[in-house]
Amino acid sequence: MKRIIFIFAVSLMALTGASAQEAAGPFRAYLFNKEYQLFIRLDLYGETITIPGQDLYGELPGYIGRKQNSYCWVVTSAEVEANKARLTLINDYGSEDFTATLTQHNDTLYTLQYEDGSTFKMPLNGKWQKLPKKLDFIRSAY
Repeated sequence: MKRIIFIFAVSLMALTGASAQEAAGPFRAYLFNKEYQLFIRLDLYGETITIPGQDLYGELPGYIGRKQNSYCWVVTSAEVEANKARLTLINDYGSEDFTATLTQHNDTLYTLQYEDGSTFKMPLNGKWQKLPKKLDFIRSAY
């Protein structure tokens, strides 16, 4: 009986350890760019992110938003390789799309590099603001 309990306990710890490692993965994060007031919410492992007020999309790998408005770019697919993720994004109307690479440099610094597609832009004070092709983000708490 003790052996069965021991095996169960070890199995449970192994399963819990695997989830803890995945939870701490580099692409399950909240990233912020202070200069442009942009944020990225990501979960490229479990795809559990919902966009507030836009539940129609369901659970997604993530999105890019701005604190001043509800417009966002939705991550529709992602391919993760070590410290890089190749993202495909659409705007929340579904009329424009682009691809980008998100690279983790260390525990807190990430770079989003636009690759190709529609112009990466976000509304700001009633006007469209074209964003740079390369943006740095800092990992922070939700």
